[in-house]
Amino acid sequence: MVKEEEKLRAYKDHLREGLVKYTRKAFKMLPKRPSLRILDIGCGSGVPTMELARLSDGKIIAIDTSQTALDRLASKIKKAGLAARVRAEKCSMLNMDLPDESFDIIWAEGSIAVIGFEKGLREWRRFLKAGGFLAVHDDLGDLTEKRKQISQCGYELINHFILSEDIWWNKYYAPLEKKFGEVRVKHTSDQKTIAVLNDDQREIDTLKRDPKRYRSVFFIMRKS
Repeated sequence: MVKEEEKLRAYKDHLREGLVKYTRKAFKMLPKRPSLRILDIGCGSGVPTMELARLSDGKIIAIDTSQTALDRLASKIKKAGLAARVRAEKCSMLNMDLPDESFDIIWAEGSIAVIGFEKGLREWRRFLKAGGFLAVHDDLGDLTEKRKQISQCGYELINHFILSEDIWWNKYYAPLEKKFGEVRVKHTSDQKTIAVLNDDQREIDTLKRDPKRYRSVFFIMRKS
C-alpha cells in the first residue's frame, strides 16, 4: 500500500510538472530583480516551488500543513542541492508568524481558496516589502469582482491570464483517471488502495459534472 501510494504521488508530481509552464509565464511578468526573497504559500509537494528556484537566484520559504508533502519537497531540495536557498516549513497560512515587509514576492498557486481570496489579499499584504509582488493562481469565479478586490485591498494589478478547464482536464485529470483505472485492476482486493483512489476520484467526478469550475486565473499584482 505504501509503495503504491508513493508511486501515485510521484505520478501526480509528474503530471503537475507538465503545468509549470504557467508558473514560468506568470514569473516572467515580474520585473527582473536579483536576490529575491520569496514566500510560497500552500506549496504542497513543491512542483512550483522548485520551478521558482530555477527561475530565480533568490531564497524561498515554502509552507504547507501536510508533512507528507513537505517531506517530498525536502527530498527534492536536497537532491537538487538547493538547501542553502530553499526551505520547506510546516506552517498554516491561517497563522503565519513571519516578520512584516520581509518578502519581495508572495506566491500562491491554488491555495488562496483555503483562506478566501479577499481575506488572503488583505492578510498577506503586510508580509510584502514596499512595492513587492503577489502572484495568485485561483479559480476564475467572478473576474470583475476579484479585480475590484485587488484594488480595494491595496494592490495594483500588473497582469493576469486565464487557463481554460480543458488545460487541467487534458494535462492532469484525464491521465490521472486513466492511471487510477490501471491501479484498480492490479489491486482489486486491496481496500486501502481503493479508498485512496476513491478520494481523488471524487474530485475528478466533480470536474466532470461542472467543468467550468476548473477555469482558473493567474493574477500578478504589486503592493501599492
